[in-house]
Amino acid sequence: MSSDRPTVRRQTVRRPYAAALSAALLLGMVLLLGTGGPARADSTPAGGSVTTVVDALRTGPIYVDPAFAAAVTAAQQKEIADRIAATGLPIKVVLVPLTKGDAFDGDPKSLAAVVNERLGLPQLILLTNDTYGTWLIGTEWPTDTHQVRDSANAVAMVKELKDAGLAARVGRAVELIGTGKGTEVYQAESERLDREYAARPHTPEPNSPSFGGSSHTPTVVAVAVVVVVLAGGLLLVRRRRSSRRDAAFALPAVVFAADRAADEAGLRRRAAAEVLALGEAVNGADGTTTPGLARALDAYDAAGRVLDGATDLADLAGVLALAAEGRAALATGPALPLCFFDPRHGTAGARTSWRPLGRRDRVDVAACPDCLRALRARRAPEALAVREQGRTVPYFEVPAERSLWAATGYGSLLSGPDDTLAARVGTGQFSRARHRSADPTD
Repeated sequence: MSSDRPTVRRQTVRRPYAAALSAALLLGMVLLLGTGGPARADSTPAGGSVTTVVDALRTGPIYVDPAFAAAVTAAQQKEIADRIAATGLPIKVVLVPLTKGDAFDGDPKSLAAVVNERLGLPQLILLTNDTYGTWLIGTEWPTDTHQVRDSANAVAMVKELKDAGLAARVGRAVELIGTGKGTEVYQAESERLDREYAARPHTPEPNSPSFGGSSHTPTVVAVAVVVVVLAGGLLLVRRRRSSRRDAAFALPAVVFAADRAADEAGLRRRAAAEVLALGEAVNGADGTTTPGLARALDAYDAAGRVLDGATDLADLAGVLALAAEGRAALATGPALPLCFFDPRHGTAGARTSWRPLGRRDRVDVAACPDCLRALRARRAPEALAVREQGRTVPYFEVPAERSLWAATGYGSLLSGPDDTLAARVGTGQFSRARHRSADPTD
């Protein structure tokens, strides 16, 4: 099957929201949020955060919530403000923690829309943080004439910013906007990632269950690759609407499809970067002092094959889970898998007992801090949504025989230490489930 495996090609993120739909959505957000909105999860008075942010931006170019004070110090804020002044452009920066139920309902797009409406400026370039406070989102009104989106996207991919703090990313984004090189840098970094992924050694996909375990021989993988950023993280989280689709889907199908395509393009880049980074870690590990090296090799091999065969968000999330499994194998001590509800949320914070809606039995799953808080508040966690026979459902509602990810919960539902995602991919379960999903009558 290796001869006909699809290769990762550069995908351009589409930005297709129709003007009329956008206006309606923004008007709705303004009516709901512009005069206050619901109280924040941390009990901040309703509307207080909106007023504080807007008042600060009327007198200066940057607002940093106290929660981000350690990440962006007063001195760094002044440096960013000086950079903004040097551009001569109407750039504003807002860095605030976002949580479901806060004044912006945890949505960076709502934050941007409300700030723009309340400021009422004829021209505005706004840089905000994403939901996780790690990456940046760039928006410009009335049109994106200064390559603001690409500038914000690019800093998520630039290699030298991989371990940089939020202040450095904001400063670089301002620089790209000022020089007008955002699109150029974004495209160059995208092409670099594609070249590095294309250079990754490919291994055959299993043709039978007997294939499992063959990658335990260390000679199967000897990779020397450059460590790259978790590219596309920004592109992923900036369009997290797709992870909420298990509750209600009010947007037209064309918008849903476009939003989903953008999510998939960003996640594919992030997954490719994760595989490359795991390969670098495996190559640099000392076999005499790393007892989990063989398992890490398995995970690397499996992640590459799943990435090559990935057809949707669920498969790409599986690549993230396999990469995490590989990293855990290289580390000392036990490690939790990625979040059961959506691996894009990151490593789980704890395991918890959870009863799916409409079922009597409970399952033990690993969940991220946000999902744990949702469960404690008796709210439905934000789950990865997939298409299943014409419907959009949480991925775990797909029959296990048609989804390796539903069967394993991306690692949460494995039976024991010897039951791994890599082993299941190695025995052909990913390929068989994919075949059954493509042909439900099989």
